[in-house]
Amino acid sequence: MDNINTILKENYNLDVINVVPQKGGWASLAYKVFTDEHVYFLKVYEKDRASTEKWTALIDEYMPILFWLLQNSCLKDKIVVPIWTINGNYKCEDEKGIYIVYEYIVGETIGDRDLTEEQIEQLSHIITELHSYGGEIPQITNGIKEDFTIPYLQKLRYLFIDENHTMPDDIREVIDPYMEQITNWMDELERLSISLKKRNLKMVLCHTDIHNWNLMQSQKQLMLIDWEGLILAPAEADMIFFVKKPYYDKFLSIYQKTHRYFKINPDALLFYQIKRKLEDVWEFSEQLLFDQQNNHDRAETLDNLSKELSNL
Repeated sequence: MDNINTILKENYNLDVINVVPQKGGWASLAYKVFTDEHVYFLKVYEKDRASTEKWTALIDEYMPILFWLLQNSCLKDKIVVPIWTINGNYKCEDEKGIYIVYEYIVGETIGDRDLTEEQIEQLSHIITELHSYGGEIPQITNGIKEDFTIPYLQKLRYLFIDENHTMPDDIREVIDPYMEQITNWMDELERLSISLKKRNLKMVLCHTDIHNWNLMQSQKQLMLIDWEGLILAPAEADMIFFVKKPYYDKFLSIYQKTHRYFKINPDALLFYQIKRKLEDVWEFSEQLLFDQQNNHDRAETLDNLSKELSNL
């Protein structure tokens, strides 16, 4: 923890008195940071993890858009933005990691619980408002604009199909029963990618990772957190998280009061559904192949990969 204390002092002028680990996600470690006067939330992206570059490469692209939304939309108190470093940056880093500090949200993650009727309504309004903005906003969006490429697809093909690639036995044992299905999904995703690139689809700001672990209840307000995946894309990039929910009809009825002419584009929806599934498979495979994991963490990652494959 001494490293964290030093980082926060040098970059935020914070005199830390305690650092408490919190439940983190795939992308980063999380800490609750105490000073004499305040409490903060710290995200740490470890540089020795294979996935860190993906999650941090666009920080300087999406953060200005988040700040713009905070100041110019109805999303104030519904989204979170980091506090500035003393040099006016969104983040700081050293040889070990990339660090982002937020105000600590007093509340709790929805997690495994079902959303209440009021939370469903609030979430619907958040996504409705977010999708009201696109490339016309006075911020640079080119860096986060969807181009329907799949950076990991060729790596996934090499990993799963290329006979010259030697895969560890424990990974091979988990993957083999699903090889044909994975191959079919990759072929379909590639076909959809080529097709969608040729179309002039309406694009809006999308969160792209809307699930209950990224939703927090703070007093009476539901908040959407973890915006690393913010992109300018067809609305289906977010709709994949709602279409199979029991509350989808209610969500859509609220959404269409503002977006009256919205209809699901089946190809765009299928593209994001397959992309999400294969992306999760790649994330777990990447951790197993390239991250340094102890036996317990490796077993947990293998179990997660197996569960993800079983849901294909």
